[in-house]
Amino acid sequence: MTPYDDTSGLPGRPEPQADPWALVGLALTLLAIDPAGLRGLWLRARAGPVRDRVQRALATLSPRKLHPFTSDEALMGGLDLSATLATGEMQRHAGLLETPGLLELTMAERCPPGLAVRLGQALDRDPRLALIALDEAAEEGEGLPPALADRLGLFLDLDGFAWGETSDLTLRPALIATAQVRLGAIVPGDALHRLTRVALDLGIPSLRAPLLANACARAHAAWRGADQIDESDLQIAVELCYAHKAQHFPEDAPEQDTSPPPPEPEHQPDAHRDQSQQTDIPDEMLIEAARTALPPGLIAQLQAARISRAMGGQSGSGDRRKSMRRGRPMPSRAGKPGSGARVDVIATLRQAAPWQKMRRAMLPDRGDRLLLMPSDIRIKRYQDQTDRVLIFVVDASGSAAVARLAEAKGAVELMLAEAYSTRDHVALVTFRGHHADLSLPPSRSLVQTKRRLAGLPGGGATPLASALQVALATAEQARSHGMTPTLAFLTDGRGNIALDGTPDRAQAALEATQLARVIAAKGIPALIVDTSLRPKPQLGDLADQMRATLIALPRADARSLQTTLSAALGG
Repeated sequence: MTPYDDTSGLPGRPEPQADPWALVGLALTLLAIDPAGLRGLWLRARAGPVRDRVQRALATLSPRKLHPFTSDEALMGGLDLSATLATGEMQRHAGLLETPGLLELTMAERCPPGLAVRLGQALDRDPRLALIALDEAAEEGEGLPPALADRLGLFLDLDGFAWGETSDLTLRPALIATAQVRLGAIVPGDALHRLTRVALDLGIPSLRAPLLANACARAHAAWRGADQIDESDLQIAVELCYAHKAQHFPEDAPEQDTSPPPPEPEHQPDAHRDQSQQTDIPDEMLIEAARTALPPGLIAQLQAARISRAMGGQSGSGDRRKSMRRGRPMPSRAGKPGSGARVDVIATLRQAAPWQKMRRAMLPDRGDRLLLMPSDIRIKRYQDQTDRVLIFVVDASGSAAVARLAEAKGAVELMLAEAYSTRDHVALVTFRGHHADLSLPPSRSLVQTKRRLAGLPGGGATPLASALQVALATAEQARSHGMTPTLAFLTDGRGNIALDGTPDRAQAALEATQLARVIAAKGIPALIVDTSLRPKPQLGDLADQMRATLIALPRADARSLQTTLSAALGG
């Protein structure tokens, strides 16, 4: 058991220990003391025995579970179909957000924006609600939606704990109840003012952060059995509430005034002299407490998740489209069955149930049978997500072809290795001599890719216009198969072969410009990587015509190419 499970000491609370696992137990205890003030806990941890220990302790708080795709009806209540059909009167059931208590959101890193907004509004509206967000964050760039991260006071990261460094956690209901009684009598002093200054120094823009940290400090003071907030309470609040929200840490602390304090009047009472000699912990020490509370690299991971969500980029994501057959369920709509549409029986019954009493009065000869009207019928809908194909268009011409082609081969293999955990396909177009070739059709087979890449030749002239033509045809064919194409060009841009195979630099440039405009008109996203040692202006013009992103990347190796392409293409 952790030191916070001990019941020794006066007035029944132990002093905090410098043990990271004990801090986990303390955070759970503070959440149990004041869930209304802290609003909840962001628990960042992958599934495993360490997280199970924390969840077993939280189970004593009886949280109600929900998942990222919980329906609006389950959240906010709706028609009770069984009771309505049985009584003939409209009966309603309560939703998860209408019942006070603690909610537990599993797979919080996958929480869609709509659900995040609804949960955030519920937390703002009802102080009786609190939320535990379980964030597994298996991939870089994943994390809790900002709408929830801003509202949850406590943060814990369990990934750095080994099993041998942990122990069972037990929350003590009697001591928690005693602390809850003391909570309302805690004197805050200047705690909120100091916490606001520290939040400003850490670059935390949220106005909620100081309020949540102040609630944490109050709960800790009540847990200690104190009647006012002191420095230890502030330090715990900064560690648990501020560390993960910090945008930056001040590099240089301001110099402290080392001049001696003015002499005290001799007639000052001893009690006042003792009070004046008490010194507060400087804000710099509270900032350092936030810094030391973070595992290495966590700030970078959380910032990457913020950027990824702000950009809306998800690795391997294609276009979203509505479907009648497969995909993620969407709310049903009124319609007629047939032509592939399927009836949503439950939604149809929900639509018809409130009208049964009126319809039976209008049609008494029908007895107690369920009366359906054409307007009651609801059709199932789904949201399907297309596969994405990354079409690499690689310049294999010229004296630098061997090195450039080797880099491209390595980048394609690295990108394809990531495709197994996404829905990406990879294709390869190479151009040299008098024409371009589709060297690798869209594929997810790493073995086939390596075999096809191994024998690709290099050298010769630069048929850039032909490369654009083949890339456009490959993208159009991918679209016809329901995939979302993205073009990635690796070239120095010096095209000198026209589409008819003749060496004509001016005609080749004109044809390349025309094809680039077609690619832009068809809305095919594209990226151009300038692999020349010095940036070429003609590539900038080509990128403008294609509405493509241009990146200058001379002397690139396979790893840097793969990293750049993944970032630029939303991977």
